[in-house]
Amino acid sequence: MITVLRLGHRAERDKRLSTHVALVARAFGADNLFYTGDYDQTLEDSVNKVVEKWGGAFKIEYTSSWKTLVKTWRGKIVHLTMYGLPLKTVIDEIRTVMRQFDLLVIVGGEKVEGEVFQVADYNVAVTSQPHSEAAALAVFLDWVFQGTELDKVYPDALFSVVPSAKGKIVKRRGLLESDFGVDGLTR
Repeated sequence: MITVLRLGHRAERDKRLSTHVALVARAFGADNLFYTGDYDQTLEDSVNKVVEKWGGAFKIEYTSSWKTLVKTWRGKIVHLTMYGLPLKTVIDEIRTVMRQFDLLVIVGGEKVEGEVFQVADYNVAVTSQPHSEAAALAVFLDWVFQGTELDKVYPDALFSVVPSAKGKIVKRRGLLESDFGVDGLTR
């Protein structure tokens, strides 16, 4: 199991980025996400709406204290940071560890407390350059799952995308693809 911990969510400033972190976590194979900072019902509602429509059992939950979550965590902790060890040098060990332990993957906000670096079993850099925590999480999860997450199917999904070279085709559960127009909308 992989759980993501998003540190320091700011409801007004980070609403899109935190939503994207949660959607990346879900789409790339994580099981759930905790977030700290500002409690944000809108963030939770947005993510839950995606899960309801597109399937899966992904959960999002607020926690007021990352320290409490980390202290009670029974698995291994990975902190994604530009200051960590290069992903390619630690990924094999992390995959091996995952066979025995759940992972808590921490992605930061504006400023990450130094204590996070100390409690992490792995401080991992997805490049040593500044970029988005959503991007770092996507790359990390892709490397963990070696691309298998790209083929994930959610049997309980109300909607699914029909791959298309041109256009958007969305299939609604219970309806045949031919029930949709070229633009993917029902007629």
